[in-house]
Amino acid sequence: MKALLLENVHPLGESLLRDAGFEVETRVGALDEDELIEALEGVQLLGIRSKTEVTARVLENAPSLEAIGAFCIGTNQIDLAVAAQKGVVVFNAPFSNTRSVVELAIAEIIIMARRLTEKDRALHDGVWFKDAKGSHEVRGRRLGIVGYGNIGSQLSVVAEMLGFKVYFYDTDDKLALGNATRCSSLEELLSVAEVVTLHVDGRSGNAGFFGAEQFAAMRPRALFLNLSRGFVVDYDALKTHLESGHIAGAAVDVFPGEPKSKGEPFSSPLQGLANVVLTPHIGGSTEEAQEDIGRFVAAKLRDYIQRGSTTLNVNLPSLNLPERPGQHRLIHFHQNVPGVLARMNGILAEHGVNIEGQMLDTSAESGYVVTDVVSQLSEALLDQLRSMPETIRLRVVN
Repeated sequence: MKALLLENVHPLGESLLRDAGFEVETRVGALDEDELIEALEGVQLLGIRSKTEVTARVLENAPSLEAIGAFCIGTNQIDLAVAAQKGVVVFNAPFSNTRSVVELAIAEIIIMARRLTEKDRALHDGVWFKDAKGSHEVRGRRLGIVGYGNIGSQLSVVAEMLGFKVYFYDTDDKLALGNATRCSSLEELLSVAEVVTLHVDGRSGNAGFFGAEQFAAMRPRALFLNLSRGFVVDYDALKTHLESGHIAGAAVDVFPGEPKSKGEPFSSPLQGLANVVLTPHIGGSTEEAQEDIGRFVAAKLRDYIQRGSTTLNVNLPSLNLPERPGQHRLIHFHQNVPGVLARMNGILAEHGVNIEGQMLDTSAESGYVVTDVVSQLSEALLDQLRSMPETIRLRVVN
């Protein structure tokens, strides 16, 4: 089987797949839609990071594709609904780079609080700018975290250890860790926080949710960070509030339009502003995080192909499956309608196949059933299962 890994996926991911018997092709940068369709011919596994867009058109033109690994946290670059309709399983790395993002957020808050960018620039220009004005400790400051998921909650714990008073807001009802205070609304958080940091996910509903109104509602001379998604923030509005002095500093790691490859030109309305830290989407780009992401996602892809395990996938039902040596395993994705399992088992019975073990899980749209048998599976039987009107994808693991 063939795997295609794009965008500098960590070598550990490549070696893990090679050791499992896959033929692996790697490419340095992202591919556009036409390039990706061409590259996916005959490929079963695709590994990407955040720049490659796996659109509905790509999925429609990649019949061999069985699974996609997003070697990052976000999956908004993949059409998850169409992937599910095609029986293409999508995995990501929801935990592997959490600590790296948290550490960058903490570092950038301290940099802005001490106005280190301006001190650094002055010394590089040959000016001795020793001055305490506008420089503050972070101890005792009120940190507002918007989005209390894996990253936001861990940031909460680390920040509290440094002496922050932590407030958070999330649309879901999340357990407050340590002494963090839950806010009932974004407006409540903005009214109290001296530092506001965004850690929301990439769902389309979050597009543009933080703009001129929200910046105006922040406390005077507050600090702002976005290490989540570029499209959630109106950066022109942020520039206006930075230039007016209402916002004292900003740190931005993600942008609405980002270059696909290292070395390409970049522009932002925030360039050249005082006390602004711009980083090129490196929140999770530490060697430790990338190594763990490479290991984690590649292992998920391997385990799906070798035994059908879909644990922690993001778009289809989830089953954690043990290995059963000496048996054949039927991997069957289907539309989630009544009677599919009964018809499938009836076909197996017609062909004299005894079921040794069977597991089923469903979502609103899809069902996933894994059936272990000892008997040989004839092509006639497999064709009958594939021809069931509800069948999305059928595969046999020996």
